[in-house]
Amino acid sequence: MLLVVIYSRDARTTLRNVCRSHESTVVRQLGRAALFEETELGAFLALRLRAKHGGDVQIERTSPLNEFESVPESVREAATAYEDREAATTPYDKFATGTDHPQPDAMRDADL
Repeated sequence: MLLVVIYSRDARTTLRNVCRSHESTVVRQLGRAALFEETELGAFLALRLRAKHGGDVQIERTSPLNEFESVPESVREAATAYEDREAATTPYDKFATGTDHPQPDAMRDADL
């Protein structure tokens, strides 16, 4: 998919009009951002926005995250365990201390 992020009022108006005119290409519109299908039409619409509004339009290519292929099991287990914690106000770093769950600093520096 193509992620289009808008940084000006004029560009936002154009994005809104594009999304209304090409609903079949728009996967999701999120206020100042939209996801376009990764097709030539999606690219055309995104590049048209950038041609019209220049630096007020950021375009990124995205890909879905397959958590079972890309995320280590320890991280998946830590996320599940943290959501099942007894006290909702416990910060993750305190929760992970003294356990086998990965520490936030280690996860921050580790690429997927």
